[in-house]
Amino acid sequence: MKGIVMNLLAEMVESQLGMKEWNRVIESAGLDGVYTSSELYEDTELFGLVAIISERNGIPADDLVFAFGKFMLPGFIARYPYLLADVDGFLAFLESIDSVIHVEVKKLHPDATTPVFHHIRLSENELQLQYNSERRLCRLAEGLVAGAAEHYNAHYSLTHEPCMHRGGDHCGFLIKVEPSAKDLAHSATGAIDE
Repeated sequence: MKGIVMNLLAEMVESQLGMKEWNRVIESAGLDGVYTSSELYEDTELFGLVAIISERNGIPADDLVFAFGKFMLPGFIARYPYLLADVDGFLAFLESIDSVIHVEVKKLHPDATTPVFHHIRLSENELQLQYNSERRLCRLAEGLVAGAAEHYNAHYSLTHEPCMHRGGDHCGFLIKVEPSAKDLAHSATGAIDE
């Protein structure tokens, strides 16, 4: 796990639970809590921190991982705004994860291990994402989707099937974007004009 991920976890805990809580978590884990963004850390270190935060604060680990994914996206955008410079919209962002974002991540951090996302655009408002990762952090991926939807002011529904935690060889996300009031108004105006 890259240090930037560990730094973002620290930022989330400090901003939502306080710096004292982060220090207590680090102390409970027996770590120094200093992470260099470009360094590589064991995945078990992140999982251990999440388990401690979950237990100490009574937050189910799955919910915490989802919240972390949602928190991560603005952190990545703030650090690397150029990654989204040519991405126009929520579904376009999700389609660009492997072909743009992970390519750029690998340029910055050649030793980074990124999950694999395959996508199929089913319609203008529907996208099928297939997530594969040995880390099996599908709830983190769902959180990143939620963070992207918030960034692009998109309303969506997500169906998660299959799932690696329920015997699947990958996780599948069916994402449907709900048309905005503006889109519905434009559609109605177009129908009247015809």
